[in-house]
Amino acid sequence: MSGGESGLPRLLTAAETAAPIDAVDVVAEDLRRRFQATGVSFLIVDLTGRAVARLSTAGAVEGGREAERIPMFGSVYEQVIRTQRLYQEATDRGQRVIVPVTNRGDAIGLLELLLPAAPGEDTLKAVGEAARVLAYVVIANGRFTDFYTWGKRSRPPTLAAEIQYQLLPPSLSCEAAQFTLCGNLEPSENLSGDTFDYTLDRDTLHVSVTDPMGHDIGAALAATVLVGALRGARRAGADLAEQARLADRALTAHDHGHATGQLLRIDLRTGRAHLVNAGHPWPLRLRDGITEVVTCEVDQPFGIGLSGDVPYTCRVQEVDLRPGDRLLMLTDGMLEHQGEEVDLLTLLETTGGLHPREAVMMLTSAVREAAGGRLQDDATVMCLD
Repeated sequence: MSGGESGLPRLLTAAETAAPIDAVDVVAEDLRRRFQATGVSFLIVDLTGRAVARLSTAGAVEGGREAERIPMFGSVYEQVIRTQRLYQEATDRGQRVIVPVTNRGDAIGLLELLLPAAPGEDTLKAVGEAARVLAYVVIANGRFTDFYTWGKRSRPPTLAAEIQYQLLPPSLSCEAAQFTLCGNLEPSENLSGDTFDYTLDRDTLHVSVTDPMGHDIGAALAATVLVGALRGARRAGADLAEQARLADRALTAHDHGHATGQLLRIDLRTGRAHLVNAGHPWPLRLRDGITEVVTCEVDQPFGIGLSGDVPYTCRVQEVDLRPGDRLLMLTDGMLEHQGEEVDLLTLLETTGGLHPREAVMMLTSAVREAAGGRLQDDATVMCLD
């Protein structure tokens, strides 16, 4: 059995010309035909990161939306997601092959095939290439359909949760030559408006973590104003101090309470990093296997509102970051309530060898487990290597 790369341009063209909701089925049908596969599945990673959903477009739009959801803990699916390596085994139904569907560190899901005979190297290489095409297919077509968003959700979100999820970056992970990062939000029972964000310019990495006061829809609306102000300022080329000032002015003008936040900007040419801390918990840094708190000056939260026309002022501080460091930015939900029962410093050290994608999941899960699965406050972290 063999399969080269010659079919990839045709496969990509076929997927691009199909209806957005049919694009995955086009890839699956191509694999069935090329390799006589008796089964082809795309499994998308759930928003919780603790399960995968086996997606089928047949009947997914009309009527009840059902998808087979499989817990990842202890499964071969978790192994493939964690290692990002192909898995292969012989079964009584044929050769089972599972490959990661990932783009720039964003673990989108898995491609699972059942083949009639043991595949050769050419076939395995072609399946891996098809998985990379599938990653682009899902990302591109996600702009035009809710199908993939639906697949990521184990239950319908509340209105506040829907708003909060839309404020997160499209990809929770990113890998580049100079860094790897991942964020994770473990929502509370009554969503508290936590958000994180990042973007990469040519020579600059921008990262932020914010935490509005309140719960439910009020916190979601405050988060919307805050994130919108920060993104607008950042995209207009504002420096860190101006971004903070505009965020403060937006919250104050629209009477949406106050919020803590942390804004980080790293020059990727020099490695120099600068930070604004608006009433937010200090970050943690793992260096040479030892975790320490990065103490810094703390300015007032956004939206407090000063008397008269006194503008918001903050201090832009330099942060000591070196090659090999891991920086953790977090919200107070990781430190308060049941978060107090978790030794974050030690846990950050024990997870130091993991990819940030796995580390953030373990950190927030530890807080969630300490709370018995019912958090009183959102638990959010952003991990940067």
